[in-house]
Amino acid sequence: MKESQKEGRAVRIANTISDSIVDGPGLRLTVFTQGCPHRCPDCHNPETHDPAGGREAELAELIALLDANPLLQGLTLSGGDPFLQAAECAALAQAARDRGLDVWTYTGWTYEQLLTEGDPDRLALLDATDVLVDGPFVAARKSYAALFRGSDNQRLIDLRKTEREGRVVLWTRPDPLAHFTVPES
Repeated sequence: MKESQKEGRAVRIANTISDSIVDGPGLRLTVFTQGCPHRCPDCHNPETHDPAGGREAELAELIALLDANPLLQGLTLSGGDPFLQAAECAALAQAARDRGLDVWTYTGWTYEQLLTEGDPDRLALLDATDVLVDGPFVAARKSYAALFRGSDNQRLIDLRKTEREGRVVLWTRPDPLAHFTVPES
């Protein structure tokens, strides 16, 4: 979809954070979509559950936030559940990827549920997502050690590797020293 076709399209959001460091690696624009059918007990964003809450944000407004910060590594779509507004979120995710940013998307559905359902808009959002954080938040499995997740049942799925390998491949944090060399003395 061309930038001009995104004009006039809107997504219902609860909020945005222009410089998040907790919703994926690096500095990120996080968009909290409005509306969530999962209503996980002890959800950390219960104000996002009502699909009529929040406000309408034009895609052009959100794309402008991507363009406003040259230090961004990526876009994170959180919620609510972005898959309730999959077509609009897919367009935003693709705009981020077109700018060289990575895209992380959170959902209460599992990857397998989204694939089995086969909804074209949801599949388009999966296609525009680099890492999917899937599954509902389970309060009994809450873990502060679960990187970028609330509970340890949720998975960080590397969708690019998953697609290449034909099986679910979990995302692993890159080693920041992998390309660092120390000159010999």
